[in-house]
Formats: sequence, structure tokens, C-alpha cells
Amino acid sequence: MARDYYKILGVERNASKEEIKKAYKRLAKKYHPDLNKESDAAEKFKEINEAASVLGDRQKREQYDQFGDADAFRKATGGQGFDFRDFGFQNFDFGNFDFGDIFDSFFGGRERGENRGHDLLYELEVSLQDIAKETEKSIVYSHLDTCSHCKGTGAQSENAVKSCPDCRGSGIVRRSQRTPFGIFQTQTTCRKCQGRGEWIEEECRVCDGTGVEKRTRKLTVTVPKGATDGMRLRVEGHGDAAQRGGRPGDLYIVIREKEDDSFRRQGDDIVLEWKLPFITAALGGAIDVPTLSGKASLSIPAGTQSETVFRMQGKGLPGSHGSRGDQLVKVHIQVPEKLSKRQKDLLKEFEKEGQKGFLKRMLG
Repeated sequence: MARDYYKILGVERNASKEEIKKAYKRLAKKYHPDLNKESDAAEKFKEINEAASVLGDRQKREQYDQFGDADAFRKATGGQGFDFRDFGFQNFDFGNFDFGDIFDSFFGGRERGENRGHDLLYELEVSLQDIAKETEKSIVYSHLDTCSHCKGTGAQSENAVKSCPDCRGSGIVRRSQRTPFGIFQTQTTCRKCQGRGEWIEEECRVCDGTGVEKRTRKLTVTVPKGATDGMRLRVEGHGDAAQRGGRPGDLYIVIREKEDDSFRRQGDDIVLEWKLPFITAALGGAIDVPTLSGKASLSIPAGTQSETVFRMQGKGLPGSHGSRGDQLVKVHIQVPEKLSKRQKDLLKEFEKEGQKGFLKRMLG
């Protein structure tokens, strides 16, 4: 059965480039072999990439529409309609596959010869006290920076940079092929210069022609109040520098919330487990408990039972729209381990007379 690229992507034949791009993105994520473990996922993934590479290119799409199906198109173009090597994927690695890169290749998102540095990920541990207010943290990380010697060109000297002999500086290699249906022309990114249009005769001795070198950078990061575990902060342009020019990548800082010795987070609320003396639970009184901003007084009514939870309003973490969570104090009655003879006698009397009468006499 003849294959139809439009049906493979699930779009109409008059679909716009944006509709094709959205369909490709949805299907690519669905059948990416790293995400889909079905036996035929890899084959389907290649098929939708083939369809997108043709329909996403105006010239190839016009040629394809003349024939109506994928097999006739590939036969007529000598199998040149789709070639992963055209997009820099000679070694097609699903594990390192970058959807953004192939979107740009298919749909013209980048200019010829443009490359971009890798994004970096840094995990930053913060405490609940840090999250309770806006906090600045200093981090140190390693990254690839522009080579100090060649300034990112990858060449030992300015004279070592020449126009690429294969593409004559255009970055594109064009091929013509005669078929029964006429002469068809295809164009691919120049493999010699990788689309840059330049060829380096003598590579930089400092960076071995890459245009980048390893360095350490110190950076001050602002942690927003109320940050949550796993939140990502993006610092534009602070990732790796691109090899031989181009835009640097970004730095993504992932917030990791440190476990606290006293508090446990529950959304915007925090929970404190607190040991309450037996006498205070029985007679009531005020106690000092820790909060994220220091100690605060908590009123305990007489006759408080173990596992009672008290709510201290506004003592939790900042939330959305200017709100703030509460601090929940769960008390556990602390029974004394050692008693004097007098204390034992009083407790025995308490047991005889009952709690009500005993408290009445004790309180006068």
C-alpha cells in the first residue's frame, strides 16, 4: 500500500507549515524510542521524521505533491527526499536526540551555519528558611567558554580561515538528478564545513579547533520565595559556549529542598512535631516554639490531648497571590520518666478522686 506523508502526520493536504510542525511534535514525542518501549516505536518514529522532513520543506513538498505518495516520490528523487545526514544525524542516537534541532532543520528555525551551545543543569540545595523569603545563593560550576586564543573561530590565526572548497562558501551542496519525470534538484548542508561556509586550514592549538575551552564560573542566583522542590530557574546565555561561534546555551538551576530537622513541608504549610510536658497539657499555659522566622508563643488550653494539632496562621511559606501558609504544631504529651514520692502520691490521689475534682482542688 502506498504511503501518504499527510496521513502519517494526520494532517490535511492543505495543512499549513505550523499545523505540520505541531503534528510532528506531538507524534515525535509519542513514538520517541526513549519514551515509547513498543517494538515498532523506532520504525514509526523514523517514518514520521521522514514525512516531516519532506512536508516541512517547501520545495520538497511541491515535488511530493506531484506524485501523491511517498514511494513514488522517493523513487523519482532517487531516494534523496529524506536523508538523516542532511540534518547532521550521521550517527542517529535516539538517547541524545534533540527535538529542537530537528524542528529547526525541518522548518527553517535557524539560519545557515548557526549552532548553539549546550544547556547546563545545576542542582541547588536550599532550606525551608531560604524558601520562606527571597534568598541569594552563590554557585560555582564548570562550563565551556569561548577560547581565549582564537576568540571562538577555532583557527590558529585569521589567515587560517578560508572559504569552503566544497560549497564555495555557501554552506549548501546542490545535486541534480535526471529521472523519467524530469530533472530534480536537491540541496543538503555541506558536510565538509557543516554549513558554515568556512574551512579552517590550521586549527587553534589551545582548543584543538573547537573554539571553546573549559572554565569555572561563579554566579549569584536569586531563589524566589515560596520556591518548590524541582522548580527550574533559567539563566539565559550561561550554559556552554557554541563551538566556533553561535549562541551560548542556557543554565537551568533545579531547586532541591533540603530535609529539615524540625519542619516538614505540606504545600505552603509547615508541620512541627512538638513534645508537650504533661503538666502543661493538663493545666494549660503558653509555650515557645520555633518557626521559620524565630521563636513564637503558642497558647495551650488545659486538658490538651496528645496528637492535637494547633494552627499558627501565617507562619508557613509564601504562596501564590501574596498568600502565606500556616504552621501546624502537632503535640505529643511527654510523660515524665522519673517521679518523686510526692509526685507519685499526688498522681495516686488524682486517680482516686478523678480528674475533675482533683483539678478543682488544685486550682482552688
